[in-house]
Amino acid sequence: MHPGATLAQAARVMAHRRVKRLPVIDDEGLLKGVVSRSDLLKVFLRDDKELTEEVRHEVVDRLFPLSADHIQVEVTEGVVTLTGWIDGSGLAPVAERLARAVEGVVDAHCLLVPVSARSDPR
Repeated sequence: MHPGATLAQAARVMAHRRVKRLPVIDDEGLLKGVVSRSDLLKVFLRDDKELTEEVRHEVVDRLFPLSADHIQVEVTEGVVTLTGWIDGSGLAPVAERLARAVEGVVDAHCLLVPVSARSDPR
């Protein structure tokens, strides 16, 4: 594999070739490192706290900079739940897809509600 390959690409090559380790080489053919099955698993076995922080930073803070303080991120056994109030509803499905795409996330549920849908104006 080349250093720019994704984890998914490395996992596929390892599975198809039935190898436990995969050398990583640069464009000149020099060995840069070795990826093992356990290296790949570590990415997907991240703890809930680490996943919470990444979803907050990479999804919530980027998509909802003005509403981030009103959004809660909860992760339980790799399942992300986003709750709170946002301006508009157009980005809620995007937030769910992006949260689901974070490596290590098992599933994601977006329960974000547009501010206009709030029945209580407080």
